[in-house]
Amino acid sequence: MKKRITVLSLLPLLAACAAEPDNSGETEAPQNNEENNNAEEAADPDALNVAMQADVNSLDPHFGNDHPSLNVKRTIFDTLVKTDENLDLSMSLAESFEQVEPEVWEIQLKEGIQFHDGNELTADVVKMNVDRMLNPDVASTMAFMFDMITDVEVVDNYTVRLTTEYPFAPLRQHFAHPAGQMVSPDVLQEDLAAMENGEQPGSVINENPVGTGPYQFVSQEPGERIELEANPDYFADGPGAETLTFTIVPEDLTRVGELETESSQIIGHLNPDDIERVEENEETDVARYDSASLAYFGFNTEKAPFDDPDVRRAVAMAVNKEEIVEGAAAGAAIPAEGPLAPPVFGSAEELDPIPYDPEGAQELLQEAGYEDGFSVELWSDDSRTRLDTAELLQGQLSAVGIDVDIESMEAGVHRERVSEGEHEMFLGSWGTVTGDADYGLYPVFHSDSFGMTGNRTFFANDEVDQLLEAGRREMDEAARLELYEEAQQIIVDEAPLVPLYHTEHLAGLRSDLQNFYIHPSSLYELTETTRTMD
Repeated sequence: MKKRITVLSLLPLLAACAAEPDNSGETEAPQNNEENNNAEEAADPDALNVAMQADVNSLDPHFGNDHPSLNVKRTIFDTLVKTDENLDLSMSLAESFEQVEPEVWEIQLKEGIQFHDGNELTADVVKMNVDRMLNPDVASTMAFMFDMITDVEVVDNYTVRLTTEYPFAPLRQHFAHPAGQMVSPDVLQEDLAAMENGEQPGSVINENPVGTGPYQFVSQEPGERIELEANPDYFADGPGAETLTFTIVPEDLTRVGELETESSQIIGHLNPDDIERVEENEETDVARYDSASLAYFGFNTEKAPFDDPDVRRAVAMAVNKEEIVEGAAAGAAIPAEGPLAPPVFGSAEELDPIPYDPEGAQELLQEAGYEDGFSVELWSDDSRTRLDTAELLQGQLSAVGIDVDIESMEAGVHRERVSEGEHEMFLGSWGTVTGDADYGLYPVFHSDSFGMTGNRTFFANDEVDQLLEAGRREMDEAARLELYEEAQQIIVDEAPLVPLYHTEHLAGLRSDLQNFYIHPSSLYELTETTRTMD
């Protein structure tokens, strides 16, 4: 099998974090003084370091829907409501959040909550945040989460009334998404003033994110690290440490080395191939949690030959998902039949998936006019799991006459270029953060959501649009489930993407770590995370 891989990267390699693997595949412990000093500093029980695969896209809650950005913002900002590891909803900044009429919701805020800059959370601040999110001049990439809201009324100092264009069943769940995080009013005003002077929306907030969260922003070195410190006035339990640092470490094995030398206490995106190594070390553990996420293989449906549904279906028939789960995910996943993971409300229980059928794929390609196959590029980020998946797909598609070139790039570059529609085929993923089908389907498949919002296949289907819009409006739970099941079957049949698997979320931890878990959406819960060092 041919393995042609082109590597692109815009981030500098963090050579100081840990040594590269030797010829045996093992990673040596860091040797230079800077690394040893970092390890000693990281041994402080009041300091936590999280090694991330990629840098943040934005620290503004109304922008940046990528995993690194959401993980960092989750510690700086709070939402009105939140979901836990079971996707159960509870109050956070809000005391209550009730639907008082079909199109009217009333929010009662907890009193006395302060932002990091001393401002108090009030109804006026909530209104400022929602209005800013929906401001067309701001052009928030997350506006679709709240664009059904037509009016935000301040009833009194701690009461907000929201009016929606139509009854919108998952409104509370949407406010549990990081896009619903509350930003300090002073910073919001400074950002709007900067916009009037020609700056980009979010320029001020990204450089000085101020929320009510357990940690407050200290500094940021793009491509290297983000430093936070404990919020001494946090209104809930936590924070668990005095300092929290996120470092950007793109290489999988380098992150493992960081964990082994205590330079980091948590490493994200643990490669399944490294599970055994981390578990065999008495001082490190593997965190494993079920997910509400989807790993998928997508097409650009606006580019030939993938503007033809028959070609997309043929490619889907050539994909052996079981082989990918075992070969790329080391078995730490379940094959996906549709776009929603089982824990998500609205996940269809009885879909008719496209079967693995290489012979049928060749017949369908011939009928579509590609009896001699074709050549195509497959874009992947540079993580080992994705590259392993890409190489397996390369071999599987080669068997039906499709010649695949793999182009690998740094995760942030991959996200931006795919969102701009430059690709032909790509590997992607989506986490249903809210636990509701609306967020798992609307941003990924509705024609209003092209690009960074989530629809990176540029799929447009009028019937799917109508079903997803109806699902948003339907208040009867059984009726909503029927609408989403119908939409999912059409999506499977039209095959803008091939659902590959629902991964098991993995992270590497120091064994003395407590009170850490991974949310089904893939985001880390770090609020009360502590170390119990001897």
